[in-house]
Amino acid sequence: EDNIPQLEDVSNFLRSCTGFRLRPVAGLLSSRDFLAGLAFRVFHSTQYIRHSSRPMYTPEPDVCHELLGHVPLFADPSFAQFSQEIGLASLGAPDEFIEKLATVYWFTVEFGLCKEGSGIKAYGAGLLSSFGELQYCLSEKPTIEPLTLEKTAVQKYPVTEFQPVYYVAESFKDAKQKLRKYASTIPRPFTVRYNPYTQRIEVLDNAKQLKNLADSISNEMGLLCNALQKIQ
Repeated sequence: EDNIPQLEDVSNFLRSCTGFRLRPVAGLLSSRDFLAGLAFRVFHSTQYIRHSSRPMYTPEPDVCHELLGHVPLFADPSFAQFSQEIGLASLGAPDEFIEKLATVYWFTVEFGLCKEGSGIKAYGAGLLSSFGELQYCLSEKPTIEPLTLEKTAVQKYPVTEFQPVYYVAESFKDAKQKLRKYASTIPRPFTVRYNPYTQRIEVLDNAKQLKNLADSISNEMGLLCNALQKIQ
């Protein structure tokens, strides 16, 4: 109540929730560098604040956007996993697919919509941190299209004004499933996974690593079966 938390304080809290960390940057990164950070559960965050003449909208991400839009979502395990999977899909991907993944990120993590009951809700950080665009996206002014990543990935978009097009998923679970299916089509010479114990990316390219992964999955399945038996 008596102080403004520093970015490190917020990062430490976020890390205790999902393992994600905030790393300060002075401005925009390349798409490849930004997405690679997500693979390691690192979100590159700006620290400057929008100009007082435009409090409702900023064409560039500022600290209001990061803390009001992204941080609460990264504290949710399901959303954190979704974001990390976009990052993992970018590792080793050809340049053309990096731009497609960045566009997928734009229309989901930044400006995503999903159905909930009979209505449509916003989950994108760019919407949650912009009072003006949040009202606009749920009005009759923009075009609302179903989330189809093959189409979404090549959609052009403006960065200095409200979006003319938004994509809506049937549910957040639906968006995650579509991302995994799309990621499997990216041509890469290897498969990667994030090891939460070492906080490193492992390239699965030999029998030993595959065995270690299988053992880990087996242990988790054992825990799941044991838990299910106790709640029946």
